Amino acid sequence: MNALFRTLFRVSGQRLALLVFLGLFAGQSLAHDIPSRITVNAFVKPEGDQLTVLLRVPMEALGEISFPLRGPGFLQISEAEFEFRDAARVYITESIHFYENGEELTEKELLETRVSLPSNRSFASFEEALANVQSPPLDDSVDLFWRQGLLDIHVTYPITSEDSSFSVSPELGTLSSETTTVLRFILPSGAERPFSFLGNPGVVELDPRWHQAALRFISMGFGHILEGTDHLLFLFCLVIPLRSIRALIPVVTSFTIAHSITLIGSAFGVAPSVLWWPPLIETLIALSIVYMAFENIVGARLEHRWMVTFAFGLIHGFGFSFLFSDTLQFAGGHLFSSLLAFNVGVELGQILVLALVIPVLNILFRYFVKERIGSILLSALLAHSAWHWMLDRGDQLSQYQFQMPIFDAVFFAGLMRWGMMTIVIVAVVWGMYELFRRFSLIDSIALFDHNKAKTADNRAS
Repeated sequence: MNALFRTLFRVSGQRLALLVFLGLFAGQSLAHDIPSRITVNAFVKPEGDQLTVLLRVPMEALGEISFPLRGPGFLQISEAEFEFRDAARVYITESIHFYENGEELTEKELLETRVSLPSNRSFASFEEALANVQSPPLDDSVDLFWRQGLLDIHVTYPITSEDSSFSVSPELGTLSSETTTVLRFILPSGAERPFSFLGNPGVVELDPRWHQAALRFISMGFGHILEGTDHLLFLFCLVIPLRSIRALIPVVTSFTIAHSITLIGSAFGVAPSVLWWPPLIETLIALSIVYMAFENIVGARLEHRWMVTFAFGLIHGFGFSFLFSDTLQFAGGHLFSSLLAFNVGVELGQILVLALVIPVLNILFRYFVKERIGSILLSALLAHSAWHWMLDRGDQLSQYQFQMPIFDAVFFAGLMRWGMMTIVIVAVVWGMYELFRRFSLIDSIALFDHNKAKTADNRAS
């Protein structure tokens, strides 16, 4: 009998442990049952002494709220008002922060919540969205699965003036694995500034002053050049044979002016909007590194390098424009100053890279390896990496279909813009050549190359 009780106790204990484990696992699964991707839509409008915010959130992101249901999972709308307001307060309004002149707006009033059908398109404009959220709620006769609903929220904040400087810090990244917030800021003049944030972007100025936009774009340009491995490798290829500041001035200047031309041109619509354009530019950027590296290996005439660098700088400028176009929303009404600020940030990053690389290369070639051998080894290493990038990017490019353009008004307008940019490029190249010749900068490159070769011959003898 004792043996029988021990056996039953052991089996019951195992079942109990199994049930506890399954319960914990199910609880964790439900707790982490968040959608993979959602989009939150928002309108923000200052008017008088009030900031009006309208939000639309897919209800599938509110899985931890127990909404009253009926039947196979239909939402019981008439009995869910408390849950709607609770979800709006806990998950939404507490996760998006607004600031007036740098001071957080802590007082807010949740006026209305309303569930809309997935087919509802009222968030096309502020007026339609406001009228929709203030309209009577849906009837319980509507069969709406709760995960398919859209929760519309109307909240207001007291402000001192509609002309103040407003900013926002959306922290809605926890609603899904990938949360996109599409926000439209309505200026007192009626103009609209659209924004699109992925995850938690930090504090964003909704109508930045020129100095706020400039500081932001200087920071972005500085960070981009330091994070862009392909741009850094291109700079390394430029520096390896030219480590004199005077000899580097024409090369770095031509690269800077060239990428500024195409970056500004892209911002004003010169670059084509076809799908194959970005992979083409990325492939050409990798090719530029391969070419420069092989030029270092075979020992090309360095006094012509500034022209080659200018040509490749035009390509790198298009590469910079891909990032700039994604962040153009942060410029507000200061497009040109933001462009200049982005360029300033890029140049500051280049100066930092050159300041670090030139002394290291001088020490390396003076104490550890002969300059010619070291240049060949470093250039071969850079060419190897860039070669694989070029092949991978070229493979992606080959997957696109290229079609003949349609010769319409849009085509000829784009052709005219390219013609204007070509005239600018030719004029800039001529101006740089005259400037470099007047200050003997090209001769300084040739002299540096001659002295370097003479020094190598002396060491060999």
